[in-house]
Order: sequence, then structure tokens, then C-alpha cells
Amino acid sequence: MSEQKTIMRHIPDRLDSPLHSAIFSWQTLLLTVAIGIFVINSFASPYFLDPWSLSDATFNFTEKALIALAMALVIISGEIDLSVAAIIALASTMMGIALQFGADTPVLVVVGLLSGLVCGAFNGLLVTGLGLPSIVITIGTMSFFRGISFIVLGDQAFKGYPIDFAYFGQGYVWWVISFEFVLFVVSAIIFYALLHKTNFGRQIFVIGNNPIAAQFSGVRVGRVKFLLFCLTGLMSGVAAILLTSRLGSTRPSIASGWELEIITFVVLGGVNILGGAGSILGVVIAAFIMGMVTFGFGLQNVPGIVMSVFTGALLICVIALPIVVRRFRKGAIE
Repeated sequence: MSEQKTIMRHIPDRLDSPLHSAIFSWQTLLLTVAIGIFVINSFASPYFLDPWSLSDATFNFTEKALIALAMALVIISGEIDLSVAAIIALASTMMGIALQFGADTPVLVVVGLLSGLVCGAFNGLLVTGLGLPSIVITIGTMSFFRGISFIVLGDQAFKGYPIDFAYFGQGYVWWVISFEFVLFVVSAIIFYALLHKTNFGRQIFVIGNNPIAAQFSGVRVGRVKFLLFCLTGLMSGVAAILLTSRLGSTRPSIASGWELEIITFVVLGGVNILGGAGSILGVVIAAFIMGMVTFGFGLQNVPGIVMSVFTGALLICVIALPIVVRRFRKGAIE
């Protein structure tokens, strides 16, 4: 008689308490890391704790973090958008063109928002309408959108934006609290409520876990994903307004390489790159971590290429670590 291998699986006799779950959550770990980085930067540079220095540090991540909030929803739904930085470039170019025709600040803002929204809707139509893979489509539109900017501008730049337009990227609401930072905090609260407190947010999680089951459950999967791409494009338009305002000019190379950093914000924040899981709180904490690391490197005169290497290595580790842990646990249980 052949022997049969019995597989023993451990089934917990009780669920973890809310306190236990909170203490050992990914968000708590991120918060601990953020505090550690803050302390290290405080000792590494005498300028770090200056209120105005801390305010300057927020400019390193707020524009990217605004897009990361929307990107988190897209990735949780099981899709991805790699064209967000190129959307910034095209939206900024459209604002520059409007400027040449004498547009004032309100018109420039509308042009920036509409440009981002149209680009996002274009991505959404290709993905949901034609059923094409989002990673392939958005790689294509990444080249397409930025290519338009290079065709329009070449090696030139649009300058001469109105003085009041500069407030969006350079203004302060109160003391050292910038307009950008306030906008990010308000947006984070809105996105948190949208994802975690509404039926629409629950649909995003369901789609990310099993789109076919979601479809049979009455969820309009295509419409939800289309709206998420529109939202990502809109937030890219917001970032374009802020960045163009802060720089005071439009160039086709604007926001180059931001795709990697934005996705790092999202994945480091605990969002499953395969979809179905994640939180806005984790993305917010991850944005602060990356912002402080970038600013700390800047105070120590660390070359920008080192930050690129760090970001790439961090992205690989964050994606690989959960997979390795799951396999280790599975091997230990079986």
C-alpha cells in the first residue's frame, strides 16, 4: 500500500485583536520608519529642523503624492498607469499654448485640468473599451503624450505665466504651510473616504480581487476602471498646474522619471501590485518617507543618480518582500 502524504495546515483558533492588528500592521511599520528617518535627518544636518526647511521638504513629494493617491485606486483595481508623468508634460504644454493666446490664471487652470482628464479618459477608453492590457497601453501613451510636447516645444520653453498663477506652486496658506501641502492633505482625506467609506471603494477592492466575480455580482467593472483612469488623469492635471506654477515655465522634459517614484509611493504604502489590497493611509506615510529621504539626500549633497538607484532598489525590495514572506510561511506550515 502506498503511503499518502498528509499535509497539516495551521488554522488559528481566534482572530487577532484590533490592537494586535494595529500594532503589527504595515502602516505602523511605515510610521516607525518615518520617525526613524526624521531622527536621522535631524542629526545629519543642522538645517533639517528649521521650519522653512521642513516646509521646503514637502515640495519634494506633494505633487507626486497627489497622483499616487489616484494611482493607488487604479492599482488596487488590478490595472496600472505609466503615462502619468507624460500627462503632466502634455497638460503643461497645453497651458503654455493657452498662455500664448493671452489666457489668464482661471483659464490656465481649466486647461490644465481638462488636458489631464482627456488624457486619462483616452487611456480608460483603450483599456476598458478595447480590452487591452493597461501596462502596454500606458507605455504607448507615455511616449505619445510626451512626444506631442516635444513636437510642440522642441528645445524651447513657455515662460511668462501670470504672477497670481505662481501662488499654486509657490504660495503659502499660513506661515510655512504651503498651498500644495494643504491641497495634498485635503485630497488624502477625500481619497481615504472614497476608498474606505463608500460603495465605490468596495467595488474597487472586489474588482481587484476577482473582476469576473465582480461582473457577475452586478459591478460595472468597465465603468469603474474607466472612471479610475479619468481620476488619475485629472490628478496628473492638478500636478501639472502645481509643477508648472512652481517652476514658472513649461518644458517637454518636465516631470521626467516620475512614474517610477509615484509607483514606489503606492507599493511602499502597502498596495498590492497585483491588485485587491491597499490603503490610502499607507500611501500618505510612504510619501512622507520618500520626501524626507530625498530632502535628506539633498542636504547631504548626494547626487541625484544615487536617489534613482535607491528608489529602484526600494521598489524591487518592496515588491519582492511580501512574495518571499508568503512562500516562507507556506513552506513552514505545510
